[in-house]
Amino acid sequence: MQIILLEKVGNLGGLGDVVKVKDGFGRNFLIPQGKAKRATEANKAEFAAKRVELEKQQAAILAAAQARGEKLAAFVVKVAQKAGVDGRLFGSVTNGDVAEALVAQGFEVVKAEIRMPNGPLKTIGDHTVTVAMHHDVIVDITVTVVGEA
Repeated sequence: MQIILLEKVGNLGGLGDVVKVKDGFGRNFLIPQGKAKRATEANKAEFAAKRVELEKQQAAILAAAQARGEKLAAFVVKVAQKAGVDGRLFGSVTNGDVAEALVAQGFEVVKAEIRMPNGPLKTIGDHTVTVAMHHDVIVDITVTVVGEA
């Protein structure tokens, strides 16, 4: 299936690229989420007319993400969790827990933006976690896990 991308999609292409994707990916994910349109002649002409407007819209989204990223850069957030004497947690700290702690601190973060490359945190201490605000705006924060009795 040939589609026109209406925004940057990771590992696929940027705004305005005409790419070939599998039918299910295009029909079930990209088109319903408004990230792409079928590459028909009518849609190509419509995209060419709206290209400047879409580029301005994507630039505004990127600028907002960069502003959020600057506020969050090198931030340290504390999360309390029950732990044993050896420093291991009885549960774990997930991306949802980190997102809740950041929202409580006044940051606009969604659970899906928190990336934990090594999985949930299971020990007490400082851990580096990545927050992906946008494809081009990725910020590292430190999560300090403290044990509670």
